[in-house]
Amino acid sequence: MRHLSTVQPDFDARFDELLLFEAAQDPAIDQVVADIVADVKVRGDVALVEYTRRFDDLEVLDASELEIGRDACERALATLPQARRAALVTAAERVRTYHERQRAESWTFHDAQGNELGQRVTALDRVGVYVPGGKAAYPSSVIMNVMPAKVAGVREIVMAVPTPRGERNPLVLAAAALCGVDWVYSIGGAQAIAAMAYGTETLPAVDKIVGPGNAYVAAAKRRVFGVVGIDMIAGPSEILVVSDGKSNPDWVAMDLFSQAEHDELAQAILVSPDRTFIDAVEQSIRRQLPGMSRRDIIKNSLEGRGAFIEVRDLDEACEIVNRVAPEHLELSVEDGEPLLAKIRHAGAIFIGRYASEALGDYCAGPNHVLPTSRTARFSSPLGVYDFQKRSSIIRISREGAAKLGPVAAELAYGEGLTAHARSAEFRMKS
Repeated sequence: MRHLSTVQPDFDARFDELLLFEAAQDPAIDQVVADIVADVKVRGDVALVEYTRRFDDLEVLDASELEIGRDACERALATLPQARRAALVTAAERVRTYHERQRAESWTFHDAQGNELGQRVTALDRVGVYVPGGKAAYPSSVIMNVMPAKVAGVREIVMAVPTPRGERNPLVLAAAALCGVDWVYSIGGAQAIAAMAYGTETLPAVDKIVGPGNAYVAAAKRRVFGVVGIDMIAGPSEILVVSDGKSNPDWVAMDLFSQAEHDELAQAILVSPDRTFIDAVEQSIRRQLPGMSRRDIIKNSLEGRGAFIEVRDLDEACEIVNRVAPEHLELSVEDGEPLLAKIRHAGAIFIGRYASEALGDYCAGPNHVLPTSRTARFSSPLGVYDFQKRSSIIRISREGAAKLGPVAAELAYGEGLTAHARSAEFRMKS
């Protein structure tokens, strides 16, 4: 990991280099995805079957074979080891309870002329959830993407999960059963995104697609946006830990590992005013790394995009946080409240020495689908609000038409829109 200090003359240049990440789409990937999406849009099930054979090495004769029945998901849930099932249930209930507090309600009010103005909140009809399959199987992604949709009142949920060579992950299917997914299909990649966006003879089209995926999935989500809504285009995982120097260095080192193990492009940063503590964490990294199952990925991540940043004080640490706008932020300090008040940009904020990012990934309650690549400056974690839409309510009284009509007409004439003006004036005269 590189060492930076805010007292270095070239700190800003080195810091900007640290944050530099090219998120532009690979033209070669984009072209492949464009062809797949166009093909699925036109040929539907036939294209799905061909791509599933080609990319997932799964021999199916008909698209109907791609559906994983609800009974298979229920069996997966019923046959889970007791401890794992209990953990899954606990996580799902905590996520549901948290998200129930996010649900928006419709509202109206009346102004002085008796006009009724307001907002009607309704849920999306059908949502598609993409879940990575094969070795990268994440039941936590099922919970985090499905539960807020359920709380919002989404009527139907379609889940796509690739099953390479027919390998089904029982924990993912169990999570689908537990969360109440309506349809599960064993398809992946860009073809799954296209199928959910446009619909096929077998898969119903959805209104919004959420969930993580590889570069092909991300490119497909970009391409179908506008036909359907999407959650976000997520970049590599990120964690930034702020410590006052009194944290357990082994804990902090492992917290940095927890995101570095996702991907060689993941970013792990420690910010502290205590150089001795930074050195202790670096020593802990060297000591603990050989024992990690994904040590090569962690090593490449830390060497490529990781950093130790020494700051003058914790106030300056907060300035660094706001410049990074990290996906995950841990405030591993004695009293986090004064720092929290200074943080403007972060996806999820973990406060105190016992608040590990790993708890947020699985069972704390808040969503683990978070903005990455500095997008926390303008976007938020996935939530119930992503599955609700708002319609304006405008009920105008006769008195209101007479009062507001001249205002609308004057502005309409100013814009050269005569029909707008006369539409308002007709009601003034009545």
